[in-house]
Amino acid sequence: MVRPDARAAADVWLRSYDAALPTVTRPRSDDAVRDYFRDAVVPLRETWVAEAVGGGGIVGVMVLDGATLSQLCLDPRWRGRGIGDRFVGLAKERGPEGLTLWTFQVNKPAHRFHERRGFVAVEFTHGSANEEREPDVRYVWRP
Repeated sequence: MVRPDARAAADVWLRSYDAALPTVTRPRSDDAVRDYFRDAVVPLRETWVAEAVGGGGIVGVMVLDGATLSQLCLDPRWRGRGIGDRFVGLAKERGPEGLTLWTFQVNKPAHRFHERRGFVAVEFTHGSANEEREPDVRYVWRP
């Protein structure tokens, strides 16, 4: 992904986060999230996007950091259309030895999504290691 797309990817992340996690306070402002995507995510991690056909812009983002699926975000209007499935399939192709990911414990739809795709919850924490200080869960997928 080229850096100009970083802002659009960050905006998808922001919309996804706000829709999926209304009770979780974000520790970074919108502009700080955009800067993070521009300066750290896009140049340093394997970043994939889904674009709407016909010029509708970026509607999904997946970020891989080695064997970690660090971000999987969809514009809320684009959920349920198979984009998440395609992203997870791609992640499994890119990480055939296995993958890990973290999600917040309150994000039950994410738990169901990942469990249906073969991920297993292996660790629950009180959130002391994440910026939000929100209890989270680590999932692992093994082929």
